[in-house]
Amino acid sequence: MADRTGLTRVGLVDDDALVRAGLSMILGADPGIEVVGEAGDGSGAVELVHRHRPDVLLMDVRMPTMDGIAATKAVTALADHPAIIMLTTFDMDEYVFTALEAGASGFLLKDTPPTELIQAVHVVARGDAMLAPTVTRRMLSHFSQANPGSAPEPHAGLDTLTERETEVLGAVGAGLSNAQIGARLFMSEATVKAHVSKIFSKLDCTNRVQIAIIAHEAGLTAIDQPPA
Repeated sequence: MADRTGLTRVGLVDDDALVRAGLSMILGADPGIEVVGEAGDGSGAVELVHRHRPDVLLMDVRMPTMDGIAATKAVTALADHPAIIMLTTFDMDEYVFTALEAGASGFLLKDTPPTELIQAVHVVARGDAMLAPTVTRRMLSHFSQANPGSAPEPHAGLDTLTERETEVLGAVGAGLSNAQIGARLFMSEATVKAHVSKIFSKLDCTNRVQIAIIAHEAGLTAIDQPPA
């Protein structure tokens, strides 16, 4: 979420100084974004979060000393941690999916167009879904293929959800935004946000990607169903 100035504070973590410079130039051109700090590896990312308290971190996957996965685990273990968007050269990089499980809010290719990069930062900063339904479907399909074998045990926290929360869980798993969920389930966006917050707490999740994985494993996503 934005600070009192209304700006979304962003930290950049990449071992390539030219990549950081390019990202800083793109994001700095948006009047609603302030780049508050940079780091060249994962250990620097943790220090960056402590020092600058960004709302969003753009994190490279592969870095020396501490890679993006280890850094994601370290950052998401902090109280009031920022949302994390992983940056990768390959859209099917297996390390990205490990990072999503670790608590990252999504991923972007490094050649993502500037307008989409800026939009992603704003979307993640407000705690909404970053992945479009088609991307979510591909991500979940890849996740399943990467973890073959018998069907996983349903998440223990599912039994604690109300019927309405279960409906919202499935919609989040399908990659819908809060506004889209509200339209589908005839609720206000504020009510949807409250349900999502309770789901985070009951399922011990830190972001919507983790919820999507749980919903997918439980067969609740119904991705191909059109909105009501």
